[in-house]
Parts: sequence; structure tokens; C-alpha cells
Amino acid sequence: MSKLQLTAVNALRKLGQDISDARKRRRIPMALLAERAGILAATLSKIEKGVHTVSIGAYASVLSSLGLTDRLRDLADANYDTVGRILEEENLPKRIRLKKSKVSPSMPPSQHPGLNIHLRKFHAK
Repeated sequence: MSKLQLTAVNALRKLGQDISDARKRRRIPMALLAERAGILAATLSKIEKGVHTVSIGAYASVLSSLGLTDRLRDLADANYDTVGRILEEENLPKRIRLKKSKVSPSMPPSQHPGLNIHLRKFHAK
């Protein structure tokens, strides 16, 4: 098992334990939560153990039944993807140059083709 896989397994175990704790804090029996989530009690037991073979849909159903889906939509949000953002920043151009044929040095900024597009968008708001 690679380090990444072990990390994922540990994350699922923690999620399962957190789901179990949330169910217990709400004083909801396993059978009732499983029924509300539309899954078998055996599946809920696997979820609470963090078993990785259970579908993400089953995890989502249980979280929804507990009212805990707020952060589910943010699991792979780009704002939290630091590696992806670093890679994207590495690909940013070092310089941005305008084509010499379109812009003359004496052209006022308001007639600049690139700036003009941005100004139209700004004023349209």
C-alpha cells in the first residue's frame, strides 16, 4: 500500500468515526439512520468503520441524513487544491506582450484594443 493509499484509508477511517460520533450525539440508532439514508444497516456499519469499498454515494446519503453535507461539495474544490494551483502558476507566462502592429506609442489608453475590452466589461456591470 502506497503512502497516498494509506493516507486515504486513514481519512476514511476518521470520516467513519466522525459519522459514528455524529449519529451517537444525535441519539439515532443505526437501524433508523440506515433507513433514513436508504441503505442497509450493514452498509452503515461499514461506513462507520471507514471501509473504502463503500460508494461515495452511500457516504453522502448518511451525511445528508445527519445534516452534514455543507462541506461535502468542497472536497475537491480548486481553492483547496494547492498542488494544482502551484502547477498552474508555474505555467503562467513570464511576460505579456502586445502585438506591435496593433498599438502605436501615441495611442491613448482608452483606444488600446486589450484595455478597451476590459473597460467595456467593467462599464457594463
